[in-house]
Amino acid sequence: MRFVDTNVLLYAVSRDADEKDKAERANEILAARNVALSVQVLQEFYVQATRDSRADALTHEQAASLVESWLRFPVAEISTSVMLAALETRAQFGISYWDAAILEAARSLGCDIVLSEDLSRGRDYAGVTVENPFVPS
Repeated sequence: MRFVDTNVLLYAVSRDADEKDKAERANEILAARNVALSVQVLQEFYVQATRDSRADALTHEQAASLVESWLRFPVAEISTSVMLAALETRAQFGISYWDAAILEAARSLGCDIVLSEDLSRGRDYAGVTVENPFVPS
């Protein structure tokens, strides 16, 4: 199972012509169904997808409906154990707390791959490796 970062969800709903290839790839990833998410990822998706400055902003109803539909995937809850592990990961690797929380949510669900274009591609964070699904292998 692979853990999906927020940017995959945002590309999946993008109507920007410049992001057409990324949108197709994101939808392929979600159609494969062997993915997991976290509450943090779903929250970030909602906030970014509905922000007024987004050219193709979704309405509250559209974004909320998508969030509900993605609950079909395993979703890591926000917990003190994930938070504490994220604090340690942040200190160990010198990354942002939010990126560390993504890695630890993935780890909590047994994922060893995080699909993201925000973290260092190919980097192994103590057993969780980052892959950028939008860059050819």
